Amino acid sequence: MRLPRCRILVVLASSAVLICSPAGMRAARAAGGADEHVGNVDFPTSCAHEAQPTLGKGLALLHSFQYQEAAQTFDQAVKKDAACGMAYWGKAMSLYHQLWDFPDAKQLAEGRKDVEQAQKSASLTPREREYIAAAAAFYQDDPKLSHADRRKAYSAAMEKLYSENPGDVEAGALYALSLVALSGDGGDELAIRRQAIATLNPLFAAHPNNPGLAHYLIHAADAPELAEQGLPAARAYAKIAPDSSHAIHMPSHIFMQLGLWPETVDSNLAAIDAAAEATKAGRADAAYQFHAMDFLNYAYLQCGQETKARRLVDDLKSVPGAKPEEIAEDQALFEARNAMELHRWKEAASLSDRDEPFMWRDVTFWARSIGAARTGNLAAARRDDKKLAQAIKAQRKMERKMGDMVMPGESTEQQQADAWIALAQGKSEQALAGLRAAMNREESQRSGGVAMPAREMLADMLLELKRPQEALAEYQNVLKHYPNRFDAVYGAAKAAEAAANPKQAQEFYAQLVKISMPGADRPELQAARTLSARH
Repeated sequence: MRLPRCRILVVLASSAVLICSPAGMRAARAAGGADEHVGNVDFPTSCAHEAQPTLGKGLALLHSFQYQEAAQTFDQAVKKDAACGMAYWGKAMSLYHQLWDFPDAKQLAEGRKDVEQAQKSASLTPREREYIAAAAAFYQDDPKLSHADRRKAYSAAMEKLYSENPGDVEAGALYALSLVALSGDGGDELAIRRQAIATLNPLFAAHPNNPGLAHYLIHAADAPELAEQGLPAARAYAKIAPDSSHAIHMPSHIFMQLGLWPETVDSNLAAIDAAAEATKAGRADAAYQFHAMDFLNYAYLQCGQETKARRLVDDLKSVPGAKPEEIAEDQALFEARNAMELHRWKEAASLSDRDEPFMWRDVTFWARSIGAARTGNLAAARRDDKKLAQAIKAQRKMERKMGDMVMPGESTEQQQADAWIALAQGKSEQALAGLRAAMNREESQRSGGVAMPAREMLADMLLELKRPQEALAEYQNVLKHYPNRFDAVYGAAKAAEAAANPKQAQEFYAQLVKISMPGADRPELQAARTLSARH
């Protein structure tokens, strides 16, 4: 059995706290000098009593992907107990960003060093040794192992740990996270996600203030077919860990899947404020704010707020701690998205190159190629289509070198650009076939998210070819998977009008007005308001 048992509850939540906003709770603690509120974990270890609260806080931060601060906190635990093996385990796990990026060779070596240090602790319990063994399975010294191999080895070890310690809530949470990480490595992704949800649901019901359970439920349910199952966790997570900018942002993954635009906007506005505070305090980096701004840009477009969506391009310059190349990358993304979502084809065709590596300019080349094709400039469309292919080729070369799985054939973006070029050449059937191929590829990969779906492009093309009934059916299919997408609702209204179905058109126009937030200024809304009121 273990040595001195300590139950760790990191900053207990009161009923009064649970009804406050995350921003309000942060302000109240700042005024009162209270500790960070990052959620509750129960993580007994053999480490010294004085290190336990710090160790628990580190795990709570790890659960919310606040990796930099988690590593800092585990370092503090080491200072309180140099023989605390689980603090070194925490340092190693802070280098493994399971759903974000993969450790490079230097980070793998550093993580392996931390694991080896953890293994030296003389006071480890059998359970603790299993935690460390799982980390060792990931960090094992074998350069031939692919990213997927390491993820599988870690998940198998976590499954064993949880099966042998079914009362260990944190083991259950981390095992479920490992499943979500595996879901992108091939196999039946939805089945793997459902397995993670089935693991997490009973644990979350019994431990509603645990940040890992809420967080990982949201990630597991972050798919159109599963999003409703993640809504209770989404409603709870920001209140569980209101001092984590990522916790404040994460509910918007579910809100976005369900087309809940006001909630998506509010979630990310609060996350941006929290991320800026954390970065200025040296507890995080600019990536958290960029990620929230990415979702906010998309949400503004969906609820009709063109001016606010465009303003974010300049707002990126003010992100604390941001590097010039990071700002340029997100500016390129937002500019391309704004032009494409707003159907400003001349604007898309004339996008400027931002100061970023060639391989990461793919989104600019994609938008420029389609914009040029849709404005009849075939030479420019082909030129940017060629650059897009070169950028994708460079990305894939890097991904293969790093051990990532790469799907063969043209990318979805290349297929889309090729299709619009074909349409500009008068090859309508070839163009439609190309977009259907892009749609099938995108949907089989379960890619998409904060981007225009390929199926919506297909509907746009069908409408342009004066096939409104077919277009309407595709717009409706889009809305089944992406509820309340502005362009899909507007496209469905236009298709219904063209198909001589004014009642159905009026319903879609009314839906467009309903999903638009106060102050919405997208020009499509003027016609929508008039036509929805006419009937």
